[in-house]
Amino acid sequence: MADEKKQEKKIIIDEDWKNKAQREKEELKEKEVEEETHEHEHELPTGDFNSLVSLLATQAMFSLGLIATEKGKEPPKDLKLAKFHIDMLDALEQKTKNNLSEQEQKFLSTTLAQLRMAFVEMSK
Repeated sequence: MADEKKQEKKIIIDEDWKNKAQREKEELKEKEVEEETHEHEHELPTGDFNSLVSLLATQAMFSLGLIATEKGKEPPKDLKLAKFHIDMLDALEQKTKNNLSEQEQKFLSTTLAQLRMAFVEMSK
């Protein structure tokens, strides 16, 4: 009879351990879902003309090797891809000629001039 009580306690202890482990798993999963939700809650910039120019300019700078992804490691250069992004900005400038605000036109032309100078510098 004493052996039966020991077995029952062992089963109860095992069940308690399983329940505790299951609760911990559920809490961990809830935390992960909560973190993912918070990551997606951050505000995105407005989808305007300046954002489009900035997006293409950033891609060009990355392709020129001006933006590093890892500390201490030289960023890779892809001059063909950089030229593509610069050409896209040029096409945007040509197609929007006389249809932009003064501020938008200035931002685009300044960005293009800087990228072109950087491209020439990186091509050497």
